[in-house]
Amino acid sequence: MKRLVGPLGAVALVAVALAGCGYSVRGALPSHIRTVAVPIFANRTTEPAVEGLLTRAVVEAFSTNGRLKVVPPADADAILEGEVTGYALSSIAFDPSANVRQYRLVVTMNLKFRDVRRNEVLFEQRAFQERADFQVFAAVAETISREESALRGAAVDIARTVVNLAIERF
Repeated sequence: MKRLVGPLGAVALVAVALAGCGYSVRGALPSHIRTVAVPIFANRTTEPAVEGLLTRAVVEAFSTNGRLKVVPPADADAILEGEVTGYALSSIAFDPSANVRQYRLVVTMNLKFRDVRRNEVLFEQRAFQERADFQVFAAVAETISREESALRGAAVDIARTVVNLAIERF
């Protein structure tokens, strides 16, 4: 029993030391990938123009991050493809008269990040979802404006997550 404690103790010490140093077992984004293309996402929902908003948000997030330059597909080392597969509003809060007071917007997407040179998929994420809640107001125009604002917020969150999946996971 005493001999077993020695090796286990050594393993525990190494694990603690590596965790304290910020060591990660992640690989690196392949060094030849310096550019990315983000073609307009496909829209498989009945919500018009949602694909354009989401695509623009992802392009802006890549540009802000700066690690990969956004270029046309013909010039890209990698391509991020996406399709919007869901756009759903659910009632989540009601007043005492059973009128809706708050909605939850859920956007669902499929994503694929491909290495163009090696013709391999670097990651694929199916049924990726982002949510945003918004209040309902008496004026319909105000509620519509709140929904659009919630969608923009969800798009920014999706874009940040997509860039992290594409870059930081390596």
